[in-house]
Amino acid sequence: MILLTLLKGKLHRARVTAVELEYEGSCAIDSDLLAAAGIHPYEQVHIYDVNNGDRFSTYAISAPAGSGIISVNGAAARRVALGDILIIAAYAQVAEEKVAGFQPQLVYVDERNRITRRSQQIDPAPA
Repeated sequence: MILLTLLKGKLHRARVTAVELEYEGSCAIDSDLLAAAGIHPYEQVHIYDVNNGDRFSTYAISAPAGSGIISVNGAAARRVALGDILIIAAYAQVAEEKVAGFQPQLVYVDERNRITRRSQQIDPAPA
């Protein structure tokens, strides 16, 4: 069986609300945002910092629902700054025969990390 790695869920342009160097590690994310993107607590996430171009992986933990919290913790805290804009992505292994029907959960947020839009496809780049 061939498995392909596909984007499962994404939080687009989330803002860093806290940077906690002395925390054990991970990225705390508002649980409403986790649910909307289909990301589970302790699931591996890839974080792309729009401000500085840095990319790294960690795991998600749940922050209080409705809080808007995006807290990058532990060693990863050195890779971001308060207020940075992040893309937080989770991926899944999907059997090749199921790829055609697979749809990611894409969540777009405003500057306060409130959901503004949801989609299951990325809009094409302008020509």
